[in-house]
Amino acid sequence: MSGFMAILKRDLHLATRQGMDNMMVVMFFVIAVVLFPFGVGPEPNILARIAAGVIWVAALLASMLSLERLFQTDFEDGSLELLSLSPITLEVAVLAKVAAHWLTTGLPLIVAAPLLAVLLNMNAEGFPMLIVALLLGTPSLSLIGAVGAALILGSRRGGVLLALLILPLYIPVLIFGVSAVDAVIGGFEANAQLLILGAFLMGALALCPWAAAAGVRQAIE
Repeated sequence: MSGFMAILKRDLHLATRQGMDNMMVVMFFVIAVVLFPFGVGPEPNILARIAAGVIWVAALLASMLSLERLFQTDFEDGSLELLSLSPITLEVAVLAKVAAHWLTTGLPLIVAAPLLAVLLNMNAEGFPMLIVALLLGTPSLSLIGAVGAALILGSRRGGVLLALLILPLYIPVLIFGVSAVDAVIGGFEANAQLLILGAFLMGALALCPWAAAAGVRQAIE
């Protein structure tokens, strides 16, 4: 646990020093959502109907912006090799880096989401569910993205390859995240959607650190 916390603090410190990179993720999220009313028109009913989907898609794309750098910098300066030789297992190191990624990208997106929901005229009943769904869904996006980030280490044009690898895996999280919000707005229960999102998160926690660690080992070797 001490090794996990040490890596987490290190990555958070580095992210703080490179604050503009994290700000760009939030700015992309805000700009992407703001552009939709210009594209589909200012009709309040239309915006309210697509609000949940727009926010989720924008959050999904924004979370991908910093995934390529999740391991790349440490791979280039040799830090990953040192981590692989340290007493800390590589799976724990990967999980700590994923946690730092979520805290610096996923959490700010969740904070900004309600403000953008107001812009899109979302029904107020959907606000709490939007936050809960994002809290369950965005960690899964970071965990799945870590696997893709590990697989593209050392490859050219890694950003395009990363998108091709992980976007299909993001679709179930997107579907049930949007469905949970729409169900509450429509007056239905969203327990099933939340349970599925929780199951995705538990499955990602169980599998993704090991898969990402295997990808990192292959890149180092």
